[in-house]
Amino acid sequence: QQAAALGHAAADPGDFLDGDAAGAARRVCRRLCDGRRGVLVLGGETLMHLPEKPGRGGRNQHFALAAAAAIQGRDDVFLLAAGTDGTDGPTDAAGGLVDGATVARGESAGLSAADCLARADSGVFLEASGDLVVTGPTGTNVMDLVIGLKSA
Repeated sequence: QQAAALGHAAADPGDFLDGDAAGAARRVCRRLCDGRRGVLVLGGETLMHLPEKPGRGGRNQHFALAAAAAIQGRDDVFLLAAGTDGTDGPTDAAGGLVDGATVARGESAGLSAADCLARADSGVFLEASGDLVVTGPTGTNVMDLVIGLKSA
């Protein structure tokens, strides 16, 4: 209803997010980029394979950073990936809210998106880019939530 009030068609395709977080992020971004203007709402829980010494972050932060890499340079696609409980992995962040300039902002701080993804250190990158979402505990835990917007 809120999306419609703002002039955006909203779609819930009915499928759940699952599988590898980065792969799911790329699929969602492809759907957004190739689709019409509007809002896409998805829920579920992805997974990620951690390296021997993982950095800081969780599957939603990983999803958000992989999405940021997939939409890099676009000015019409935005994506939120967050845990409904307000936490993601062993962090106090819920996830990330990214756009086409996220990667450039993080790289201007001396970080590499590809390196942070490989090291499961997406939280560090998203904090540096200003795209980390911190809500605090919500008192609920339904599933992870992804909301994508294609504005043009």
